Amino acid sequence: MAGSSKKKSAPRGRAKIWALRGLKIGLAAAVAGLLAVVIAVVIALQSLPDYDSLKSSPNGQMIRVHAADGSVIVSLGPSFGQWLSYDQIPEVMVDAMVSTEDKRFYLHPGVDPIGMLRAAWVALERRGTGRRWQGASTITQQVTRNIFLNNSYSFGRKIREMVLAMALERKFSKRQILELYLNKVYFGGGAYGIDAASRKFFGHPATRLSLPEAAIIAGLVKAPSSYSPTADADAAIGRAGVVLDLMQENEAISASEHAAADLSSVRMAPEPPQNSVRYFTDWALPQLDLLIDEPNEPLEVYTTIDLGMQNAATAAIKANVPGGTQGALVSLDRDGAVRAMVGGLDYVTSNYNRATTATRQPGSAWKIFVYMAALEAGYTPDTGVTDEPVTINGWSPRNANGRFAGDIDVRTAFAYSINTVAAKLGVEVGFPTVADMARRFGITTPVNTHPSMVLGPSDVRLIDMTRAAASIARKGIAVTPYGITKVTTADGRMLYQHQDDTSRVLVAPWVAAGMTDLMQTAVSTGTGKAAQIGRPVAGKTGTTTSNKDGYFLGFSSGITTGVWMGRDDAKAVGGLQGGRAPARAFADYMKVAVSKRPVEQFETQVTLPEWQLEPDEESYYGSPDSGADPGMMVDENGLPIERPRPQANDGSSPDDQQMEVDPDDRPQQDRPQPPRIDQQWIDNVLGRDRNRQQQQQPATRPTPNP
Repeated sequence: MAGSSKKKSAPRGRAKIWALRGLKIGLAAAVAGLLAVVIAVVIALQSLPDYDSLKSSPNGQMIRVHAADGSVIVSLGPSFGQWLSYDQIPEVMVDAMVSTEDKRFYLHPGVDPIGMLRAAWVALERRGTGRRWQGASTITQQVTRNIFLNNSYSFGRKIREMVLAMALERKFSKRQILELYLNKVYFGGGAYGIDAASRKFFGHPATRLSLPEAAIIAGLVKAPSSYSPTADADAAIGRAGVVLDLMQENEAISASEHAAADLSSVRMAPEPPQNSVRYFTDWALPQLDLLIDEPNEPLEVYTTIDLGMQNAATAAIKANVPGGTQGALVSLDRDGAVRAMVGGLDYVTSNYNRATTATRQPGSAWKIFVYMAALEAGYTPDTGVTDEPVTINGWSPRNANGRFAGDIDVRTAFAYSINTVAAKLGVEVGFPTVADMARRFGITTPVNTHPSMVLGPSDVRLIDMTRAAASIARKGIAVTPYGITKVTTADGRMLYQHQDDTSRVLVAPWVAAGMTDLMQTAVSTGTGKAAQIGRPVAGKTGTTTSNKDGYFLGFSSGITTGVWMGRDDAKAVGGLQGGRAPARAFADYMKVAVSKRPVEQFETQVTLPEWQLEPDEESYYGSPDSGADPGMMVDENGLPIERPRPQANDGSSPDDQQMEVDPDDRPQQDRPQPPRIDQQWIDNVLGRDRNRQQQQQPATRPTPNP
């Protein structure tokens, strides 16, 4: 029996020995592991940067662009709002985040053992399924991951995250860690930090967050794309309800506070427009590099764009542009502030800005510079001129129907966009003088000085032509288009503010007044009648060879607007003339643009011609802006060049195949010869006696200044 007892006690003794050995090994391993963790934490602690370095963000600069009324029209770049210190952060925001993301935050040393055990169990359950681990990261660990690591789910990354988190807790206080977290965590929609999120989703700084708003923001961290208020408001509010439950469970709020938090009362900030206004922002924002030197801080950029006028401009272009063509519009206030800019029919399908980048021929709109040069040289709106055949260095411009009006005055010649008179004025003042006038008024593209330049073959930008018209409206004072009124940092520090410059006088006031007189007449009774809006308007039409481009430039009540229409491939557009679709788009837009402005009379009241040449549509002259015979083209230097004439279907090549504007524009042998519309014809029609005719003869043309 004794031997039997000894045999039973021997295995038990060996088991105890092995248990003790195992315990010792385990304790030694734990001590070694703890020592290794301590060493790792100490090493990590030594490598951590200071707090100010951790605050700096390497992720890019936030730029919020505001319309003239202060509303945000677009946010660019990663959105980093104003940095808020812990004391500036609303308590409800801190409580919401802690209750949702890390309810034992104030108790653990950077890692949460309970959370780790839960995460280990979940990892064991999901082993081999490919599903991600869950539930272990504390707020401190999220800070280290956002600043030092990445979002990969490897075991090695998790170990480094834990070591860095414990080092972070040793170096910084809980308040500092929360401050870092709340200013850096991603909330979706490009918004990093609670201030950027608050401004994006609610339209105000995070310092003003209410309890329901804080709950919505706290709920975004788990899945920013799924719970984004702008993407799915119902999902965001539903998630916010869970956050309120967690806050009550964590005793951060009372039951009564929970009940009083009305999530349905939260008003979301509207999403900024992303279509036509982007033509404007694409033009304006690159100018920041010239205005300020601030590459890091979030910027608030305040612009000139008026959203009501912008919407009206977009609607006017879309409603009037001929099928298959594009349209553009630029509208300037009297000091050059861009109130509306349309660069095309749809920004999404084509972001090419035809208002500021495209260069197209202005046609007769160019005559503004011709007539201004003539006015500066001594002509007046009442000066007598003669519409008659003219040849200049082998170039013979004509009015497309082949008719000539005889003796008229400058006002009438401009109103009806008569080509021969523009050519004769160009000879009188000198083509280089006309080019200089265009340069003076802001034309930046190449300008030729050949005779045909008076009819607008030089390519120009719409914004430059609109600028020129605005300078006339401002009585000869230079206007420079601008889109940015001021730039501030997120905390309101002023970096730039626009100052209006009225020091550059381009022409004498009486020259600008005379030009305004001519442009009023063009709208009141000439080629621009479609641009009338029920108040004084001055303007000029333009149509290029074969109707490839249509222009209208005009101003009223302090607003100057330029409209262009045409095809991007510069092909002809049937019926496209400046006095039609562009003028109608101008009128539709301007009726809205000036509706809240007082009616302004021009200093020079329009004096209408005593007679009309006949129908006052620009199409009366077929293609009046083409200048030379429609069978001729103008080369890159503005000189006429011959081109093969197309054959008719019957094999002939008669002149009557070249234009389809007026049935009467047939070869002379096929229709009665029209009477010569001269002063004698006018007097006979009106029954004037000879004495009265002599009294009303146009004034003698003055000799231009040398």
